[in-house]
Amino acid sequence: MEAIVAGPVRREQLTAEIMERTGIDEAMIERLVRGFYAKVREDAVLGPIFKARIKDWEPHLMQMCAFWSSVALMTGRYHGTPMAKHLPLPIDGGHFDRWLALFEETAREICPGEAEAHFVERARRIAQSLELGIAGTRGVMLGKGERFRRNQSGAQ
Repeated sequence: MEAIVAGPVRREQLTAEIMERTGIDEAMIERLVRGFYAKVREDAVLGPIFKARIKDWEPHLMQMCAFWSSVALMTGRYHGTPMAKHLPLPIDGGHFDRWLALFEETAREICPGEAEAHFVERARRIAQSLELGIAGTRGVMLGKGERFRRNQSGAQ
């Protein structure tokens, strides 16, 4: 009979399995995060949103490395509330489309195939979840396949 492994040991096993299968490690995560946010900062759509809110980039980049470590490798390094951070932002489906385009482009450039697919799948889920959450807090219930546009809720 196999023993049930719980807690930190199980997390370590999951992380090791993902790393083995995808080739993702903390160094790859950091290259992806830094490469992606370098593009974001220069982007005409996303850059101004970040520039208005982030003055010191290094702590943000470290937090994003912890976030992606938790998301991609199940490490549990990130302890934050992404939804709460995104709710007040003046963003909609178009911003998430741009975020995903830049993220997918960066993942393609930095990650081998299995790692790229692993990151992109999670990024798409995150974008969808955040977009649904933002729409919902603005009183807009999206149907399957519908996208949130800020003017739907009267927001500018």
